[in-house]
Amino acid sequence: MADNKRLAFSIIRFLHEQLQSGKLSSGAQESLEVAVQCLETAFEVSTDDQSLAVPLTLSEMFAAATRHDSQSQVNNNSASLAVSEDQQAEAERLKTDGNDQMKVDNYGAAVEFYSKAIAINPHNAVYYCNRAAALSKLSNYAGAVQDCERAIAIDSNYSKAYGRMGLALASLNKHAEALAFYTKALELDPDNDTYKSNLKIAQDKMDAAGAPGNVGGVGGVGGVDLAGLLSNPGFINMASSLMTNPQVQQMMSGMMSGAYGAAGGGGGAAAGGAAGGAAAGAAAGAAAGAAAGGVSGSAPSGDLSELIQAGQQFAQQMQQQNPELIEQLRSQIRNRMPSAGNDEQP
Repeated sequence: MADNKRLAFSIIRFLHEQLQSGKLSSGAQESLEVAVQCLETAFEVSTDDQSLAVPLTLSEMFAAATRHDSQSQVNNNSASLAVSEDQQAEAERLKTDGNDQMKVDNYGAAVEFYSKAIAINPHNAVYYCNRAAALSKLSNYAGAVQDCERAIAIDSNYSKAYGRMGLALASLNKHAEALAFYTKALELDPDNDTYKSNLKIAQDKMDAAGAPGNVGGVGGVGGVDLAGLLSNPGFINMASSLMTNPQVQQMMSGMMSGAYGAAGGGGGAAAGGAAGGAAAGAAAGAAAGAAAGGVSGSAPSGDLSELIQAGQQFAQQMQQQNPELIEQLRSQIRNRMPSAGNDEQP
């Protein structure tokens, strides 16, 4: 309790010094006077009690503590930066091993090698940036963002770290943030075509997200161009086979008789369109799900939900019967994603 009183006394004395400095506005002076009164009441301290005074003022104690912390930080940094030449060589060897693993798509092993290099020399931005590339390949985009932040903290002019940060953020659907990092990467490396391409993709994603009627900001289902999909002969043939499904035929009959609403299925048929268009739309939605790597997780609300569910079942048949078409659809999706072509290792 005595120490608390001494600390309160030092604070009150500091506030009195500020009041006497003449540098405060009238409002600030009034506030400090209230603060002094509150402290005196709370700690039962009086400025007349000099037995509570300590040899140093509060300002002097703070200055001494700051000098001590700064010196300690300098000493710690000096010690941590002392990486021997042998250690640097070993870290570089581990980085090279990580690069070799990246070339054969062994991303987990690459992460391990880069992590070992970082443990030996945590002051090399390249190691963090390379590990970010490996983590992105493993779909650990949050970890990639953290490593890019570390790389940028070490080297604020490292363009590849900004570019890879943009890729990771774009994969997290944070396109506005990705745009800022692509812009910085391009500022540092203005001739890099990959940064230009990814910058445009991020801008298009943002523009599309703000456009009415777009799903997921790509103007289609799952990133697939439905207009091109519905004109694909292979797809039309498979959509025709869907029409021979007894369950679908029954639902089509109900639709044509008015039992179902006139809205198109899966985004493929216009409102009031023909039943065949609705079936193609359902299949298109199913195809988009199959191309993305699975069938849609839920059917839209409305009378056509059963039709869409049938389309989802049809997607599984599409994957088995015509894997080449599904691969073409996957290629469409990949072409709409940011390019990772600048991820070769230094």
